[in-house]
Amino acid sequence: MQQPRSTQRYEPQPNLEERRLIQRLQQLSRAHPRYGYRRITALLRRAGWCVNRKRVQRLWRQEGLKVPPSRHKRRALGVSATDYPRRATRPNEVWSYDFVHDQTADGRPLKWLPVVDEFTRENLALTVERRLNGAAAIRTLAGCVAERGAPAYLRSDNGPEFIAREVQQWLARVGVATIYIPPGCPWENPYSESFNGKLRDEFLNREEFTTVAEAQVLGAQQRQRYNHERPHSSLEYQTPAEFAAACRGRKSFPSPSGEGKGRNNRKKPNTQKLS
Repeated sequence: MQQPRSTQRYEPQPNLEERRLIQRLQQLSRAHPRYGYRRITALLRRAGWCVNRKRVQRLWRQEGLKVPPSRHKRRALGVSATDYPRRATRPNEVWSYDFVHDQTADGRPLKWLPVVDEFTRENLALTVERRLNGAAAIRTLAGCVAERGAPAYLRSDNGPEFIAREVQQWLARVGVATIYIPPGCPWENPYSESFNGKLRDEFLNREEFTTVAEAQVLGAQQRQRYNHERPHSSLEYQTPAEFAAACRGRKSFPSPSGEGKGRNNRKKPNTQKLS
């Protein structure tokens, strides 16, 4: 080619394993566009890949993969926080719930009610209807209690559905104490706020529902994915179901890595033991 050898450079080609890894990274990025390279690393390891985080980070950047900016389909949720006045120390001790508002493609409202175990981070229920009132909240909680037993505490805001007399009377009968956070302080309900933010970012903003029935089916699938497939950063990238399974039969429990890092100087909520 009449070119001096001193100007030639060998350009290394990626080996077959690296090409397969890059292809898998691209597939996972498309399937989970809200996951960063750390969570993708956890998924790869769970699937049997022997990779470290730095290698995944290098290939992630090399291929130009990144988490796209959040799309705010509708109004934003309250700010999530990690500090709270009563920290769960075991599974089934503190549950929390709060509503998430959405809509179907025709503009009609959808109302979601997730219930979360604050210690294991499990999503215990994900109810959706056009409208949800106090009776619907009782039905949702009753299903959770039938499956798990009653928690010691239930945390919520002061929404009319949650402070309704019928709800308080039902909670009293099953022996659950209520924790009502102060008005205008969503950071006092951090696990519901955090879960609801992920629900909107990873699910609601990516789906367009045509009917309530469709929302219910897809919601059940999302709950299954969240509990059994999605690695949780505060659980050392275990899934909530795996962390809960590790806690069964134990007298002392491992603490989630995110526990106890928040400030504890907030005004304490009204904690009332119903009798």
